[in-house]
Amino acid sequence: MSRSVRKTKIFGITNAKTEKQDKRRWNRTFRKVCRKLNRLEKGTPVKIQSIIDVWDGAKDGKRYFKDATIKDMRK
Repeated sequence: MSRSVRKTKIFGITNAKTEKQDKRRWNRTFRKVCRKLNRLEKGTPVKIQSIIDVWDGAKDGKRYFKDATIKDMRK
């Protein structure tokens, strides 16, 4: 991949490579809450965002970096 270059100057905010563990934890918690509410015969939540704060993960999103150098644009 010696010639791989980013097309846009958008980078992740943190150095975390993946959010896989966070997503697994969030989905387990969501399923657990849904099962508990089903047993209590209450309405179950439709969206995972109603239970979990997605900003607690390892990655906090992406930002545009206007002054990116050629070295930064390499993959």
